[in-house]
Amino acid sequence: MAAPNFFSSASPKFKSVRVATNWEIIGGAPLSLSLSLSSLVARIDFELYLILEYPASPKAQQLQESKKQRLTYILVVSALCVAFYVLGAWQNTTVPKPAASSAITKVGCDPAAVGQSSAVPSFGSASQESLDFEAHHQLSLDDTDAEAAVQPFPACPLNFSEYTPCEDRKRGRRFERAMLVYRERHCPSKDEEIRCLIPAPPKYRTPFKWPQSRDFAWFNNIPHKELSIEKAVQNWIQVDGQRFRFPGGGTMFPRGADAYIDDIGKLISLTDGKIRTAIDTGCGVASWGAYLLKRNILAMSFAPRDTHEAQVQFALERGVPAIIGVMGKQRLPYPSRSFDMAHCSRCLIPWHEFDGIYLAEVDRILRPGGYWILSGPPINWKTHYKGWERTKEDLKEEQDNIEDVARSLCWNKVVEKGDLSIWQKPKNHLECANIKKKYKTPHICKSDNPDAAWYKQMEACVTPLPEVSNQGEIAGGALERWPQRAFAVPPRVKRGMIPGIDASKFEEDKKLWEKRVAYYKRTLPIADGRYRNVMDMNANLGGFAASLVKYPVWVMNVVPVNSDRDTLGAIYERGFIGTYQDWCEAFSTYPRTYDLLHADNLFSIYQDRCDITNILLEMDRILRPEGTAIIRDTVDVLTKVQAIAKRMRWESRILDHEDGPFNPEKVLVAVKTYWTADESEQH
Repeated sequence: MAAPNFFSSASPKFKSVRVATNWEIIGGAPLSLSLSLSSLVARIDFELYLILEYPASPKAQQLQESKKQRLTYILVVSALCVAFYVLGAWQNTTVPKPAASSAITKVGCDPAAVGQSSAVPSFGSASQESLDFEAHHQLSLDDTDAEAAVQPFPACPLNFSEYTPCEDRKRGRRFERAMLVYRERHCPSKDEEIRCLIPAPPKYRTPFKWPQSRDFAWFNNIPHKELSIEKAVQNWIQVDGQRFRFPGGGTMFPRGADAYIDDIGKLISLTDGKIRTAIDTGCGVASWGAYLLKRNILAMSFAPRDTHEAQVQFALERGVPAIIGVMGKQRLPYPSRSFDMAHCSRCLIPWHEFDGIYLAEVDRILRPGGYWILSGPPINWKTHYKGWERTKEDLKEEQDNIEDVARSLCWNKVVEKGDLSIWQKPKNHLECANIKKKYKTPHICKSDNPDAAWYKQMEACVTPLPEVSNQGEIAGGALERWPQRAFAVPPRVKRGMIPGIDASKFEEDKKLWEKRVAYYKRTLPIADGRYRNVMDMNANLGGFAASLVKYPVWVMNVVPVNSDRDTLGAIYERGFIGTYQDWCEAFSTYPRTYDLLHADNLFSIYQDRCDITNILLEMDRILRPEGTAIIRDTVDVLTKVQAIAKRMRWESRILDHEDGPFNPEKVLVAVKTYWTADESEQH
């Protein structure tokens, strides 16, 4: 039986098929490029016909063998492709562990001067090559001079070693002295900005590790003896050879901060987890905050840059949270209902003046049911009036005025014993309406946003609390006790006060940061005490800080004022501390005060607002020598950042996202190299 001609022009099924000869195709010759899809289908049908109808024919057997070989070839090639893909993905997502020895160049580093070895990530080995995007992402900077865009930044003169751009005392003299306006933030104008690297003083040494740092600091790191002389009797600080020693003393606690805090603990409970966040106004060297830490209470200590030289710098060198700040005319940079406890120990703030505006500000940032503790003038004036060189009548009048302001804020005086007096803010304002009938000032605030605190003027008014349904309810919502508080859904999230964030999104954020910190730990020595002072420059919900609670670190959670949503209140509700900040300006801290900076998509927020070079120079000012920066962003942004970082003497590399190489977001890890000012500049 002759095989039917499938390619005959008479065949109704394949009229459009055009070939050279039928058997040329059957014989396996290469097809002409002009074959249509129909001819390919025809060939396959014909081969199937031969195999099914004439399986014993030589041609059918040849076709069957050919198909088996082709199938085997396809399977082998597919298996190899899959194997190499998996191998490549594994190599890109595995983060190498740091080498035992640092490959970072230490410019002018005298081993005897450094004193302590510091474990820093090594980027030098061949197995740790960073991802290279240079050929695909062209650097575009604002510098018109191409040569300037790649030249290293020069070092500033040594007299800039403690430069604080927005608290510069020379600039501050231009402003009024009333209400300490001249000590508030006054940032440099465009023509006053400097573009050089702030030098560490000669013989700078890596600070002591926590908890030893609470009691000791290297003299060469902060070469100021003024406080050791001025406050010698009060035991703030002592010079001990090449070290400073902090005995824990203070103006109102000559027996030491630890004993002083024990006295407070006899009056209100400090150990049951209800009090977690505190603020210390006029903190000195932050000994009160330092000794609260062992009671799991985290204090935001602040003081101005004034005649008490470098007091906030000493606090941060000790590994204790602190920030430069003053109670002047502007609100403190914290949201309402942030702190469980506020403290003033002879802080010299005129609480009763200006219609009680300063106590009203404490009331704004104090949580419902929170405590205000006052020691020093005028408390216990009958005992101390001679030492304070003031009259009994003057001190009694001051205390009476403070008592009146506290009552006008609806506060209740809990106790006065010895040198301590403690007031408590009400849990809600249901009863406050009756009190305000008697005390007309300060009035109830009419501002619609009590959390607005960046360059916002203080008001002598009572910040209204969220409404409640009964007398026992806590306005704004009750908090869990510490440490459960760190992981519980914050009341602001429960109440829907943060746009786009609900309880499920909060839980997702927790898991996300647990995963990210686990990824960081594969490269960085987070758990071994290398880092103490940590800053999250774009903190969102505080997930990064929450994932670090089991390590010996504290985190300054910064919420940029340019963010889409204000999350700082929720961060405080979780039991962490932080501040608002515009990163187009300098941060209120001294140079070399943080060990680790974390910036999650910060540069994407600011790249169209201000020059990111200035932000990176500010990071360099804040970061300690051999400190680390983790920057998460898109590849285009990170290539710009990496180019600028190189000009700042940073060692850096770009790593894949924790989810693998196909995520467009990458992670840049950088280390600030060790270098100091030349010793000759000291003379």
